[in-house]
Formats: sequence, structure tokens, C-alpha cells
Amino acid sequence: MDTPLSTIAVVGLGTMGTGIAEVLALAGREVIGIDISEAAARQAVTSLEASTARAVGRGRITEQERADALARFRTYDTLQAAADAELVIEVVPETYEIKQQVFRELDAVVSATAILATGTNALSVTRLAAESQHPERVLGLHFFNPAPAMKLVEVVSSVLTAPPAVETVTRLARELGKEPVAVGDRPGFVADGLLFGYLNQAAAMYEANYASREDIDAAMKLGCGLPMGPLALLDLIGIDTARTVLEAMYSASHDRLHAPAPVLGQLSEAGLTGRKAGRGFYTYDAPGGQDVVPDALTPSPEAAAGTGRGIASVGVAGSGTMASGIAEVFAKAGYTVVLAARGQEKADLAKSRIAKSLERSVTKGRLTAEARDETLARITAAGSLDAFAEVDLAVEAVAEDLEVKQQLFAALDKVCRPGAVLATTTSSLPVIAIARATARPEDVIGMHFFNPAPAMKLVEVVRTVLTADDVHATVRAVCAKIRKHPVDCGDRAGFIVNALLFPYLNNAIKMVEEHYASLDDIDAAMKLGGGYPMGPFELLDVVGLDVSLAIEKVLHREFRDPGLAPAPLLEHLVAAGCLGRKTGRGFREYARR
Repeated sequence: MDTPLSTIAVVGLGTMGTGIAEVLALAGREVIGIDISEAAARQAVTSLEASTARAVGRGRITEQERADALARFRTYDTLQAAADAELVIEVVPETYEIKQQVFRELDAVVSATAILATGTNALSVTRLAAESQHPERVLGLHFFNPAPAMKLVEVVSSVLTAPPAVETVTRLARELGKEPVAVGDRPGFVADGLLFGYLNQAAAMYEANYASREDIDAAMKLGCGLPMGPLALLDLIGIDTARTVLEAMYSASHDRLHAPAPVLGQLSEAGLTGRKAGRGFYTYDAPGGQDVVPDALTPSPEAAAGTGRGIASVGVAGSGTMASGIAEVFAKAGYTVVLAARGQEKADLAKSRIAKSLERSVTKGRLTAEARDETLARITAAGSLDAFAEVDLAVEAVAEDLEVKQQLFAALDKVCRPGAVLATTTSSLPVIAIARATARPEDVIGMHFFNPAPAMKLVEVVRTVLTADDVHATVRAVCAKIRKHPVDCGDRAGFIVNALLFPYLNNAIKMVEEHYASLDDIDAAMKLGGGYPMGPFELLDVVGLDVSLAIEKVLHREFRDPGLAPAPLLEHLVAAGCLGRKTGRGFREYARR
């Protein structure tokens, strides 16, 4: 099996198969493209011609390299064409019956030393290998879409796979300019195993009418830096494909988080499978189109508008990083700001932190010195909440402790004038429990800013069952003025972002607990395969393991789902004082400053 893999067959010339063929041909391999559909084969050639022409136009390859690559790609309509291939990669439809038939037929065609690879992302490689007369040469080779652009390749071994086959294919992946990650055989592997659980929870959140499709997608893009929102990504992947992957994951895990949300089945059965059908969660300009067009569910600007209360002055309670950042945001937008802390010294220190932040903006050319001085002049540091007597909007940004926040809101109730809007920045606590600490719960709302507040565009606007309509309209209008993107959500644990993010992080920890994959491989898989700006363990160490554990506990307590129970490894690290970057050690160790 230790061959150079100079001739490679690709069985199935859909989008993924064509992309893999392009990668191989450009890397100098002779590529045998096989598809029973002549139309698919012709389309593959056309797609390869167009894609390589674009690459020439962008200066990525020369015209000669394009011509050579096209000459190395030949198409056939029978598996007999794979006779001389040293490696066969199948990317036929995601069903056991079709894939098993391919493997049975290949046994009679290819040489004894040829390696057989399945491109599945959901089915058991072991079960597919068992259909082969030589299961030791069968493995998984999971490329990501679009194959020419995505760096990640998961190399999947079954208990039957011979190590030399894995080594040979891993070497090929590196020669193709990819980043191979070695994983064991279970549905979803690493990247999809984490990704599809998250996508499923987003679909369930939408189905429950908790938030609109637009707000769910905007929240995850702006709150987590993801390239696409989960519902738009489901449309791109194919809702039927996602359902198939989730069914396979659920059959293996019996975790309710993997049980496909009913809406996925409903859309699939209706033929609304996403972009390829022209309609899924969104409506597109045409089948296979990329551009979203308005439909009956598209919100109108008028619907989001409403008559709110006038806001000229803002009080921010707290002295930490979040409070300082929020005060800076409001002052930059032209509001008069009172920054109150427990004592004048803490308030002054918080204002000095803002001054340093503004100075950095001046140094980087993002702010003029005049604007810096004007912004600072709008901020008054106060050592007591009494300074909030005349503010129109009071925003608390104190410790994430329900009792502390309730005491603060009881104090705000006494200090703030009638009609003032009272907002909490909690990320996980029930807003209604905070609102009930006042005699005016209708004036209370959640405004969940993300850290760092000056840079992050998202604000989750959290209405309770008692929040007045004009309070909600007021906060949305304020968000627009401070140049933030508001998303509406109800008052339940985690809101949108944390309710989707932290189960994903928890599942990543479980993968490590089960010795399925390493920290480094999981982080690499999610960055390279999912487009995440940080891997889950990088992010956990930045957020803080104690903070993450607290949010996991809140989610588990609220939804009572066993799959949301915090991973024991997370609890053990927190108990040991390994809290992430702030303590110098979390999932990884860091140099102390």
C-alpha cells in the first residue's frame, strides 16, 4: 500500500466529487472520474474548465498548468475504468446500499494493493469496509466543501484498516496542500460531529419560534465570528443531507441533541432542501442560487419599528471591563454617560480604562484626538448609584450573580426616575427574576452586549413576559444609534448565542474525555473545516472554564436535557483551579505575564 498514488479514481461526480477531482488534477495526479450519469460527467468537465479558468484569471495558476490539469482528468461511466487506480475515492449518495454496492464491485476491478476510500461524513466506515473482500484497505477520506478551498481532510480509520493505508493517504493529503486529521470511526467524525449538533439546535430554536431565522443567523455570525449563520449553512449543506447525518449520529449516540429537529424532516419531505431546491429556511433567486430573496417570512423595517421613549442620558453600573466598554460605546455615540461604581476610586479607575482605550483608537487612526476628548467629556465617574437620578436608561454590568443583580435593581428602582428604562447585561440569568426585584418590571429588559463591547456589533435584546412594548422599541432604537445590531429573543437560559455555543463546546470536551480526538486535532478541525475563528478549546480557555461551567449548569438546569450536563473533565479542571488563560492553565498551559 506504500505507493505514490499517481492514478486516482473518483466515483461520483457531483459537487464534492468534482471538487476532489480538481484538487487531485492540479496536484499532478491522473484522475479517473466515474459517474453513471453522462450529464454529471459532462457537468464535471464544464465545472473544472470554469473553475480552473477563474484560477488563471486570479493568477493562482498559469494557463499551461490549467491545460495540464484538464488533460489529466478523464471521465467514464463504469467502475471498470478504475482498474489501474492506486486509490479510489467514492463520493456517491449517502446511503449504505449504494456505497456498499460500489465497494463490492470495486473488489472485482482494482488491484490487490489499491486503497479504497469513502467520502462519507455520516455512515460507518467499518460497516462499509465489512462489505469489501479486503477490509484492511478501506478507510474514510472526508474532504470538506468546497474541496479546492477547504484545508481540512479527516482521515478515518476503522478497527480493520491497515496502518500503512492510513499513512499513505495521510501523506497524499499533505501533498495536496491539505491538513489531515486522524480520527476514529463514528458518525460525523470530529468536525461534523460537533457542527451538526449545533446546527440541529439552531433548527429546533427556530422551530420553537424563539427567534427569527435572521436573528439566529446574525447572532451567531456577529457574536461568534462565524462565516455563516446556522440556518443559512443548513441551506447550503442541504437540509436532507443534514437530516441524514443527524439520523446516523443519533443512532450511535442516542443523545437527544442529535435527534433531528422535526422541521428538518418537514422541509425535506416537502422538497425544500435548501439552496439546491431554491428554498429551505430561506428563499433563493433560483434552484442552486446563492442570493436570498424576500419571502413571506422576511421582516419589514416597519414591523421592527415602534414608538419608544426618549433617551439622552445613560447610566452604566459597574467598574469592570464590560462596564467600561459599554460606557465607551454610549459616549462615542453622543450620549451623556454616568459611570457608577462602588466607590469613587473604582469609578475613576474605570474611566481611566476608557481613556486608555480611546487613546489606542487615536494611535491606530480610528479616532481623532478631538473625538477622544469629546467622548471622555461626556462621561462622569460616580461613586454611588445616586448619580442615576436623572438618567433615561440605566444599564447594569456587574457580577453574573442573581442575588447581586437583584440587589442592584432594587436600588435602581428607588433611585431612577419614573419612566427610565432599566437594562441588565446578563448572559445567562433570567431577566424576569431581576425585573421582579423592582416595582416596575415593565421597564426592565435585557441588553446582552458581547466582549469587548466597543468592537462586538451584537446586542441580544431580551424581552420578558412583562416588558412593555415601548421599552423594547426604545432599546432597539438605542442599539441603532450606538451602531450595534440588535437581535430579539425571549427570556430563557443562554438566549441565542450561549444556548447554541456552549453545548457545542461541551460536546468538544466530551470528545477528548472519550479519547476520540486530541485538543489540537479538534481545534484544527473546527477552524479548517467549519471556518471558526477559534477552536473550541482555544475559546474555552479565553472565556474562562469557570464561566463556561456556570453557563453549562444554567443551561442544564433550564432545559433538563441529559446531553447538556457539563462534561466531568470541565468540572474537574475548574475544581483544580485551572480556569484558562487567566490562571495560566486550562485545557492548555500558558506563559504567565
